[in-house]
Parts: sequence; C-alpha cells; structure tokens
Amino acid sequence: MIIKNFRESREDLDLTQKEIANFFELNNSTISGWETGKDTIPLEKLIKYANEFNLSLDYLFGIISRNEKYYPFELDIELLAKNLTELRLKNNLTQAYVAKKLNTAQSAYSHYETANNLIPTSFLYGLTKIYEPFSIDELFGRKKIKE
Repeated sequence: MIIKNFRESREDLDLTQKEIANFFELNNSTISGWETGKDTIPLEKLIKYANEFNLSLDYLFGIISRNEKYYPFELDIELLAKNLTELRLKNNLTQAYVAKKLNTAQSAYSHYETANNLIPTSFLYGLTKIYEPFSIDELFGRKKIKE
C-alpha cells in the first residue's frame, strides 16, 4: 500500500532514502519498498516520521493535498479505539459492515475498537473510503497548530 505523499514529503524535505533509512535504523530497500507500495509502513513508523517532520497524517495518506501543521503526539491506543467506535456509531454502521469493507473478520475489527490490537496502516487508509469526510489526524486526537 502506497502512502501517497511519503516520497513527495521526503523529497520536499531534501532528504534521501538513505537519510530516512538512517532515521529509522533500517535498510534503504525498506524505504524504497514503502515508497513503491511493495511494503506497508508500520503505523508506529509513520507516526514517528509525521512527528519528526511536522507532517499531517491526512497529507501523507493523500486525504488532503497540502500539509497542515500538527503538534507531535504519542500513540494512545485507548483513545484511538474510543474514536474508532464513536466514528462508526455516529455513522450508524455496524462492526460487521466496516469489517467487510476492510476485507477482514468482524472479530478482528472489534479488537481495534477495544484497544486489544493496533489497527494496521492499510486499514486506516480503508477507513477513508468508508467515512467521508474523514481525518486520520483527528482520529488520533492530534491538535492542529494555529498559524
């Protein structure tokens, strides 16, 4: 799964794949895989990148066309689970419906809403197809920097 603006953001920051690989303590080939969609960026790595370079998750996923500035944040799986549940209920959807749209089992999806498991990056992207309008930054409780 390609994080649409990952490569573009790296290039805008004048960083090489090697520099990003060093930042994550990974091989260059991993970064290349993320940029081509061969590999999926783990959510924790994507958050680290967004925090370090002050990038919006919505921008990185391609939900919005230009970056908006957000304060760094810590991943709070309990808050994420609560927000996933509230979002689904506000839209009058069942876990079974959301799970089917994400091509996963309802029992697996329920673990994201109960904070037993962290939702995968690819499923976060899938939520953008279910809920419109949708903000991944808001889902994580990120606070926008007022300019």
